Amino acid sequence: MQSENSLGEFIRARRAATSPAQVGLPDEGPRRTSGLRRNEVAALAGVSEGYYARLEQGREKHPSDQVLNALIRVFGLDNAAAEHLHKLARRGLRGRTPLRSPGEDRVALHLIRLINAWSTPAVILGPRFDVLASNGAAAALLSPMGGETNMPRFVFLSPAARGFHLDWAETARTWVADLRAAVSLSPEDEGLRTLVGQLSARSTEFTRLWTEYDIRAKKYRTERLLHPEAGELTLTYQTFCINGTPGHQLATYQAEPGSRSEPALQRLSSPAGVTSRPPARTRPA
Repeated sequence: MQSENSLGEFIRARRAATSPAQVGLPDEGPRRTSGLRRNEVAALAGVSEGYYARLEQGREKHPSDQVLNALIRVFGLDNAAAEHLHKLARRGLRGRTPLRSPGEDRVALHLIRLINAWSTPAVILGPRFDVLASNGAAAALLSPMGGETNMPRFVFLSPAARGFHLDWAETARTWVADLRAAVSLSPEDEGLRTLVGQLSARSTEFTRLWTEYDIRAKKYRTERLLHPEAGELTLTYQTFCINGTPGHQLATYQAEPGSRSEPALQRLSSPAGVTSRPPARTRPA
């Protein structure tokens, strides 16, 4: 599922996704494969073709910042993708990422108290995008998930997901990008490997998107949801990293003040308080 050549896989995918026109090269007609040729990328980045080939093949694992920045320029990477490229290169210097322990999926009590005090829907996501805790408003908002606790698994494997997410295709693409980023930085995480394997085996849409190797780590995005009680909602989904707990994120759903979604979202808010959920057990016993 995930090789030891994450850096090479990433730049190879970006090369395939970059057209000659994007970098100012003349149109020479149809090509056997999409994107740029290796020699074109090498020339544009100011490195030898042999050196660039070794980067893609994983035989050169420690490119300098100068080389990485040149590739960022050639491929036109945005800030999130550029940061991801540098992280992949640094991971090669650090060595393998340690396996996570089951205890790292526990949510601190002070965080549960924090989101419990909010009327804004809020959840704590684990490293594999499991909902580890949710406040009452979020439990009501995400009720179409039923007993499912994993966000990507709900999107790709639950029949209810396509009716709940009005922009399902974009939502699916975003979750694949998030998963791809997580796996690239933690290739030894068995739980992530199991999740990707499960989604690949059961969803052709996931498999197609996974092979595109898209990295778009968005901290916020617009979500259009069709809730069975509140109707259509247009919300801003925002995530925040939680310092001191690697891989954990705080995610919130907010309605634009004065919008039609604001009173509908407020009516969903529940006084029941936080619902703490155990981590998804994808790791073999």
